[in-house]
Amino acid sequence: MLEILFESEDLIAINKPHGLLVHRSFIAADASEFALQLLKEQIGKMVYPAHRIDRKTSGVLLFSLNKEMDSLIQQAFAQNLIQKEYIAVLRGHSPLEGSIDYPLKKENGTIQESLTHFQTLRHTEIDLPFGKHPTSRYSLVKAKPQTGRMHQLRRHFAHIMHPIIGDRPHGCNKQNKLWKETFEHDSMLLHAQQLAFLHPITKEEIRIHADIQPEFKRALEILQIKPEDQF
Repeated sequence: MLEILFESEDLIAINKPHGLLVHRSFIAADASEFALQLLKEQIGKMVYPAHRIDRKTSGVLLFSLNKEMDSLIQQAFAQNLIQKEYIAVLRGHSPLEGSIDYPLKKENGTIQESLTHFQTLRHTEIDLPFGKHPTSRYSLVKAKPQTGRMHQLRRHFAHIMHPIIGDRPHGCNKQNKLWKETFEHDSMLLHAQQLAFLHPITKEEIRIHADIQPEFKRALEILQIKPEDQF
């Protein structure tokens, strides 16, 4: 049963688990369950995905309940009228805050301007030897992508040498292996925490928040990060 975070006459949002695809895709032929189909069966209505989040990313996933709203809300996303907020665990101690203004290339070679703002919520260091270092350092960050490019946060944090833990192929394979072998943990630590926007028709202010999934919560416990450090 999917966790429903918000429901109105024309919109519905769920807290998508790690590992669940939004819809069928030729690049993930191994998948047999999809958020689109599961939600449709759960509520007994047709649903239309308003946006996409990666299979390995958890958190707020918004759907429209009719074609009129589908068109309006997708326009809002395209025009950057939807405020998106994520939390992530990064390798190393990231800067306290910053902006990553780094263009990203599409598969067809097109270059797209891409901008991410971030704030470090917590630095942590645990007794986990890594390479020549006797301990391992990590950061919990809040990220606000100004644009919506494919794998933007994953690629941007890798660009500044603080990749997201559990990310493949943009992350640190050695850290990912360390987490899998030491903690039996291989979920990507990226969570879509909040969407905020004005309803396209009523102009009501809508703010949808998603609590972290169990895999993310366990990772924060390993890192000795308290729930109140997430905000």
